[in-house]
Amino acid sequence: MATAIGAAAAAIHYDPQWWRGAVIYQIYPRSFRDTTGDGIGDLAGIVEGLDYIAGLGVDGIWISPFFTSPMRDFGYDVADYCGIDPSFGSFADFDRIIEKAHALGLKVIIDQVYSHTSDEHAWFQESRQDRTNPKADWYVWADPRPDGSPPSNWQSVFGGSAWQWDGPRKQYYLHNFLTSQPDLNVHNIAVQDALLDVARFWLARGVDGFRLDALNFSMHDPELRDNPPSGLPMAQVTRPFDMQVKRYNQSHRDIAVFLERIRATIDEYPGRFTVAEVGGPEPLAEMKAFTQGGKRLDSAYNFDFLYAPRLTAPLVRATLSQWSGDPGEGWPSWAFSNHDAPRAVTRWASDGDYARAARLNLLLLLALRGNPIIYQGEELGLPQGKVAFEDLQDPEAIANWPHTLGRDGARTPMPWQASAPQAGFSRANRTWLKPDPAHAGFAVDTQTSDPVSTLAYAQRILRLRRQFPALVSGDITLLDTPEDIVAFIRQQGENTVLCAFNLGDAPCAWSPPANWQNARLLATQSAVGDGGAMPDMLAPGTGYWAAMTGE
Repeated sequence: MATAIGAAAAAIHYDPQWWRGAVIYQIYPRSFRDTTGDGIGDLAGIVEGLDYIAGLGVDGIWISPFFTSPMRDFGYDVADYCGIDPSFGSFADFDRIIEKAHALGLKVIIDQVYSHTSDEHAWFQESRQDRTNPKADWYVWADPRPDGSPPSNWQSVFGGSAWQWDGPRKQYYLHNFLTSQPDLNVHNIAVQDALLDVARFWLARGVDGFRLDALNFSMHDPELRDNPPSGLPMAQVTRPFDMQVKRYNQSHRDIAVFLERIRATIDEYPGRFTVAEVGGPEPLAEMKAFTQGGKRLDSAYNFDFLYAPRLTAPLVRATLSQWSGDPGEGWPSWAFSNHDAPRAVTRWASDGDYARAARLNLLLLLALRGNPIIYQGEELGLPQGKVAFEDLQDPEAIANWPHTLGRDGARTPMPWQASAPQAGFSRANRTWLKPDPAHAGFAVDTQTSDPVSTLAYAQRILRLRRQFPALVSGDITLLDTPEDIVAFIRQQGENTVLCAFNLGDAPCAWSPPANWQNARLLATQSAVGDGGAMPDMLAPGTGYWAAMTGE
């Protein structure tokens, strides 16, 4: 067994294109597994959970921030890029993750937050002292307007002005997120150099790549021009941030130049992978610019699905059609759920059938051309956790209560044991977020012993996907279908798979192309290895993969 694992690890390590079509499992460490009994998940908990993750059949893990931080934004406010917060453990724990993951054939991707730091970071503490210190221009500082108001009308993601007055400097500093998250001046080459040194630190430590957080916020308009109004009707607005077109506080054209420096640094360590988070209402141009021509990042993902209130065939068709696969085009990644968005089964299971929705989501996500990213608990069919107002931790959820589902409900602790206290996540009497009692019914131990559970389905569908190169890295061709059906063919050489889904609310008749009439089912939303004949009618909320007989 050890020899087989070692061979698998060696094979994946030396393939420079290992990431193309790889399935990545996202770990939110605060909520994954607590080994110390303090109510907070930790790196040792990730070590314990790696066998479970490898058993799913994924190719790698992405670990959300575990760096030194005051945790006002739970790790995305970094106080030391090259430190590990004591609440998560030590470098010895991190090195154990790298060693065990690689032995199991898993790649390890970690977050990098290059847009902003914590206000407790040593860089900011020095920068704010005066206007002449060596790091005076490492953050975005600006004088007030003549009337004392902020330098521009830019709004923070979390509400209110994106500018905060700072007494020591007698200037405003930019913060696109919390006031405790000052924005770095990434136009400054010295800042870029420091960030690239951070990347080298973790690459030398053995990580296999980075997920770059909030990347399009990393550079601003140096002229500090006002953003124009978005014109959104008030019914669609939950914060002032929504009322502007973010033309000048993000998405500067020079970000792409910085990405080429990142790529050159990454290439010092062969076989590494980079994926960018690109938010905003029209992210496609940036996603393509960030991944263009093989000189920048490998992949990017956005919020097309993460915030979609419904999963519809027109949405899937429109999103897939944006990626043609032409030479020089980047490689997309896809996520239906993550730590920032309400869980997909809650958003999309209009009938409350979470198990059906979870399986359909997995069947679709794993069929898309690109890298599927599975968020912890998604393989269990975990719905959005219910968190009472008095138990909320997320500043965004508190600010927008009760108008959004918030982020806390997607971050509640992972249920490991149905009958154990805290669902087996921790032995603490109180955890950083309370587990939702309803989640105990989705626990890993219960589903592991159930051959027809959502977890068992996820394991089988992931194993099946690996058997078909077309589903991993093949091309995609969209087919003509009725409004509520999305269907496409994945092809890699002679290997082809037909995928079809009815995402509407009513049964729909659809016949595949004539040359597919005798194909056999590989999987449906309810079964894997079905082997049955192709259906002429698709029930609502169902789908299938099919292959020609003999494939």
